[in-house]
Amino acid sequence: MWLNDLYHSLNPIALQIGPIAIRWYGLAYLAGFVMAGFMIWRTSKRWGLGISSDDILNVVVGIALGVIIGARLGFVLFYGAGYYLENPLKILAVNEGGMSFHGGLVGAIVGGSIACRQMGISIATMCDLAVIGAPWGIFFGRCANFVNGELWGKETSLPWGVMFSDTGGGMVYRHPSQLYEALLEGLLMFVILYALSRRNPPRPQGTFLGAFLTIYGCSRFLIEFVRLPDKQLGYLLDTGWLTMGQCLSLPLIAVGIAILVLAHRRQLPQRGFVD
Repeated sequence: MWLNDLYHSLNPIALQIGPIAIRWYGLAYLAGFVMAGFMIWRTSKRWGLGISSDDILNVVVGIALGVIIGARLGFVLFYGAGYYLENPLKILAVNEGGMSFHGGLVGAIVGGSIACRQMGISIATMCDLAVIGAPWGIFFGRCANFVNGELWGKETSLPWGVMFSDTGGGMVYRHPSQLYEALLEGLLMFVILYALSRRNPPRPQGTFLGAFLTIYGCSRFLIEFVRLPDKQLGYLLDTGWLTMGQCLSLPLIAVGIAILVLAHRRQLPQRGFVD
């Protein structure tokens, strides 16, 4: 059970300076935004889009604000189970945890789109650029979830099972579902999208966003089978398998496939700025 030993040697706090604690989870968000910005810059340069580094920085800031706000509101709406209706001030208590990927995705699109519109950048192309780097944010975020000992998997007898007893997971070994997501939704998806982005001229608008939504939706839906549902919600069916994460992932798959079909039919070229 070597992963069990590894987990218990990890501290959620990366650095403590007096009363100020810098957590790995916060650093994961920062690293994700930095990597996304870097991939947007590098890919746009390779595609010859003429987007400056200052423009990219402005877009990344918009995306970051959208992710944080959207992820929190998404958790409140879909996973709060009525708690925040009774305690509205707790919505602002981000330090207590509670962020939703699906809400963060919507927030990222909204925040990035607002920034793009202000600078005249093509929103469709920027979405394609952003999702190429986004898997790094998922990778770092899920690794931070593992460090925090949260979002446990179901019990398992596999040799890589991990015990989360110190964070309430009990004296049983569980699937490290956080690491499954880091590998599938993070590293593997990045490899696929990055490989697709290498073609010159680049693939048509919508190709990368459609692929991102489809791959993430399918991966998340499957991983939910070995991941425990949120305690306050449980399973949504008496059969004991449908979770809120799966419900929210199905629309992503449908929208992703629709975007891919539309991109293939329209064959619109990638462009940096709108006319």
